[in-house]
Amino acid sequence: MNLANKLTIFRMILVPLLVIVPFLPIEGTLFKVPISFIIMDIIFIVASITDKLDGYIARSRNEVTTFGKFLDPLADKILVLAAMVMLVQFGKIPAWIPIIVLAREFLVSGLRLVAVEKGGKVIAASMWGKLKTFTQMVAISVLFIDIHSFFEFTKGGIDGIFLIINIFASVSILISVVATIFSGIDYFRSGKEYFKE
Repeated sequence: MNLANKLTIFRMILVPLLVIVPFLPIEGTLFKVPISFIIMDIIFIVASITDKLDGYIARSRNEVTTFGKFLDPLADKILVLAAMVMLVQFGKIPAWIPIIVLAREFLVSGLRLVAVEKGGKVIAASMWGKLKTFTQMVAISVLFIDIHSFFEFTKGGIDGIFLIINIFASVSILISVVATIFSGIDYFRSGKEYFKE
């Protein structure tokens, strides 16, 4: 097994750790942020870095494998959705955000299956897809250290750095939702030929 695939498996292993951490008896805060959420954030950031790293290593070493093609995107989706579900669990984002992301992933996966069945080419990620991935990673990383909930800054009563964090986290996750929707639409535009029959 090559290094890129090992990194992908490592990312998969980090997901249950991310889910378990907030339920462990970890007490205390750092700059008002619970230590458990800081640990979750570190785990998510490390996992996100391996996402970029394994793809780069596989391409640069010409070690792209079928196993990697299958597991890498799956690991990304599991990581992002697990993180979002945890954020919903602790009241940081509304449930409709991961619902939209999950619906998009199911629809795009279905389209890919149709494309494979009809012997079509792989639909490449568009600008919207790349923006979706980037904004999701950034937004989730900030949301873990945001001590307030989604768009709470609109209610007032938040000052200083916590106001900036809440605005940035709320707006960036909203941008990621818009990018998620448009990337899904773009995929179906690119694959509309498969539905002509």
